[in-house]
Parts: sequence; structure tokens; C-alpha cells
Amino acid sequence: MDLPAGRQDGRHKMNYFVYAIKGLERNYIYVGLSNDVKRRLCEHNSGKNKTTRIYRPFVIIHVEKCLDRPSARVREKYLKSGVGKEFLKRK
Repeated sequence: MDLPAGRQDGRHKMNYFVYAIKGLERNYIYVGLSNDVKRRLCEHNSGKNKTTRIYRPFVIIHVEKCLDRPSARVREKYLKSGVGKEFLKRK
């Protein structure tokens, strides 16, 4: 059974990555999580993501490996916070 957004069904352990991308032409940083960062960057740059479409093209500025989706989600929330955004702006 295929689950949306790379979610796992508990039988297969999968690594997740928290990533930050930055628009090359506009001052915009997007933070997300995925089990395939390269694929997600392609989706952002091709305009498949409605939220980021107007800010493309993007480059990856930060990637962190997490053991599972819940821990990746916690880290994603941190990087989206004020302190996390300040950390990313220094990259």
C-alpha cells in the first residue's frame, strides 16, 4: 500500500531528512521534511508545490538526517521557529 508524502506503515524503517531551501532571486527560506531531499528539491523547482512556486528557483542550504518521521517533525518545527530561522539565515 502506498502512503502519502513518504509516510511509513510501521513495517519498513525509513530515514527522514529535514531540509531548508532558499530562493535564489527572493529572500525566502522554506523548511520541510522528506525521505528524498533531491526529489523534493526538483518538485519545488518545477512548481509542483503551490506554497513555494512563486519563490523558485531554490538551492538547498541545510539538511539533517533523522531516524524517523516524528523526530524529523520535531526538528522541522524548531527550524521553522524564530530561533531556527535565525540559524538558517546565517548559512
